[in-house]
Amino acid sequence: MNIPEIKLTVFLLILNFLTFHSRISFAQDMNDNNIPSDSSVKISGEMKNVMWKGELYGTIYIDTIKEKEHLYGLGPVEYLRGEIIIIDGIGYKSTVVNDSTMDVSETLKLKAPIFAYANIKNWTEFELPDSVLTISGLEKFLDLNTSNIKKPFLFKITGIADSAEIHIVNLEEGSKVSSPEEAHKGQKNFILKDKSVELVGFYSTEHKAVFTHHDTNIHVHLITEDKKQMGHLEKIELRKGTVKLFLPKQ
Repeated sequence: MNIPEIKLTVFLLILNFLTFHSRISFAQDMNDNNIPSDSSVKISGEMKNVMWKGELYGTIYIDTIKEKEHLYGLGPVEYLRGEIIIIDGIGYKSTVVNDSTMDVSETLKLKAPIFAYANIKNWTEFELPDSVLTISGLEKFLDLNTSNIKKPFLFKITGIADSAEIHIVNLEEGSKVSSPEEAHKGQKNFILKDKSVELVGFYSTEHKAVFTHHDTNIHVHLITEDKKQMGHLEKIELRKGTVKLFLPKQ
């Protein structure tokens, strides 16, 4: 190997090291945070049983969860007649009023066919890069930076949404379901603009068709700061400089 080739090899080794180091630095920060093990997140029901077997009934009555302090969770209302989000022990249910209006009420007297939840007393805050402003960008970011973190885990995000799209499942009473298409009949989508929001999300690489759809590792619900709009997150464009990610600290 001649001198120019040696110099080029050394340069490439240094470049690879710097690239690798920049990718793991955030992941190491989050790994040092000591996120709880799988047992900290509990899951009731399975999405595939709802979508393909029509098991729409509640597998969990949320008000009977023994430990409600610092409870966080998300899922649909039984019989797919609304959406649920739990934030620090307070439950919210959203239902469709008409094509342009929803109702959001505060309650824990809810049943869900699938539901993920955890009690998280303390959070560690991270500022997300300005490049992470969409749901797909968030998923890629978590995929890249949480390889050493035990899963599943819940996370939350606060920020301002320049725009967002959420849906509320809204099956007619007595409906039968044997496919995802049938499960989403009657679903209503709502567009949000310029809203301060909070997201509660579930992340796992092992729960496709259980609590995430087959093509994603995350399941996220959104609620606006004024608690007037809430639903399952479809799309979002977050405002630069406003976004904070919170991960559970043991």
